[in-house]
Amino acid sequence: MKKLISMLLVLLLTVSVFSGCGKTEEQANSNQTGEKVLKIWSFTDEIKTMAVAYRGKHPDVKIEYTMIPMTNGEYQTKLKSALQSGEAPDIIALEASFVREFIESDYLEDLSDLLPLAQELRTYQFTIDMATYDGQVKAYSYQATPGAMFYRRSLAKKYFGTDDPEKIQELVSDMKKFEEAAKIVKEKSKGNTYMVASVGDFTNLFFANREKPWVVDGKLYIDPKVDELFEIAKSFRQNGYEAQANQWQEGWFAGMNDSLVDAKGNPKQVFSYFLPTWGLPYVLMPNSSPKEVKVEGSDKTKKVGKDTSGDWACIRGPMPYQWGGTWIAVVKGTKNLELAKDFVKFATLDEENLKNWALGVYTNEYLKKIDPNIGDKLSQGPGDFVSSQKVVEEIVDKFDDASTSKFLAGQNSYRSFAEAAPYISLKLLQGTDDAIQRALNDPLNNYVSGKATKEQAIKQFKEAVKNTLPDLIVE
Repeated sequence: MKKLISMLLVLLLTVSVFSGCGKTEEQANSNQTGEKVLKIWSFTDEIKTMAVAYRGKHPDVKIEYTMIPMTNGEYQTKLKSALQSGEAPDIIALEASFVREFIESDYLEDLSDLLPLAQELRTYQFTIDMATYDGQVKAYSYQATPGAMFYRRSLAKKYFGTDDPEKIQELVSDMKKFEEAAKIVKEKSKGNTYMVASVGDFTNLFFANREKPWVVDGKLYIDPKVDELFEIAKSFRQNGYEAQANQWQEGWFAGMNDSLVDAKGNPKQVFSYFLPTWGLPYVLMPNSSPKEVKVEGSDKTKKVGKDTSGDWACIRGPMPYQWGGTWIAVVKGTKNLELAKDFVKFATLDEENLKNWALGVYTNEYLKKIDPNIGDKLSQGPGDFVSSQKVVEEIVDKFDDASTSKFLAGQNSYRSFAEAAPYISLKLLQGTDDAIQRALNDPLNNYVSGKATKEQAIKQFKEAVKNTLPDLIVE
């Protein structure tokens, strides 16, 4: 996926046909003339990059690519409508937040016959489990997105006497220890450093480590891990261990470059962030430098914050988790079944392609040699963590001197993610997870802020689930 930030910025529906800007009469009649035309829908231009690379090896295939933004669920809405009307493309991209909804539907082809390739590449099992339903594998991913904990080295030295990743990992190896570390940070900083920017930063950890799914025998099930989340989140809010900065908003980013201030203008710092593989190059690194802000009451601007690059480290953190990712599926009933499956194999199960993807081979210059009409922006930089453990192990050393490693003071983040990936499990995921977890947001916030008792918050949660999923039994 073109990571969460990129997806939020996509505002327009874009349709492009490789080997030409416009759709010719020949292409419009291609199905009748026997030409190979592959229609792909996605919410990101990452699959477009894959499509150009694929066409470089298959010049006889013309790809019609449609990109639809996920803003306000536009992509999902258009996709459902197309599937129901029988006017869907050959291939669709599915994001982690809604992939299960489609995997559990009857709209996708069974791609289980590609499993031997996945096994040969030692594709991370959790990426396969995410796309498996009723014994059928209906999609594959080219990336794996294990999460990690990123912390400030200078603050670790200040409050714990060391910035060594192994020693810091020992101090935060479970949530109880993480909470104890948060207390130390607050006390030693006299409240000027928060352990996290938001309690929302660690909700994924609890969701990922439940013993049972949200729905058991058709009924809503609230796992003990959810109860634990309520208590830890309240502790962090009430004890001042979090900055109360909402994710993806200005205050949350401000903690990455030391421009965070409280209501009185006093400077504050954030010790750590929980982010997945894509969070390093697309979230943390771009927001770790000073920012230009407008001076109130003036046309002038000033720089706030400082450059924190080189002051970060990466560890597994208290619990394994995963965040995000893109899966590629073939629509059932496509007239181009074998061609569509071949594209899925290339994008997700081809060793050479995965290496090229991870190492940044697909530059704009490289892609333009295949299709001169793609413009000047399409490219894929190095660093995406791919879904094949075999490929990861073969290329991990190549990131020792990468920009991401320099940002982490020489630590190879690719190696850190490789260590975290085997611990991840997605076997509990269901198509209703995203809706249920969204329904928990407001009740959880009401509880941690003291606006509701736990009983009241749970009641609010159940009512929200009922409204969202009326067919689900909620007791």
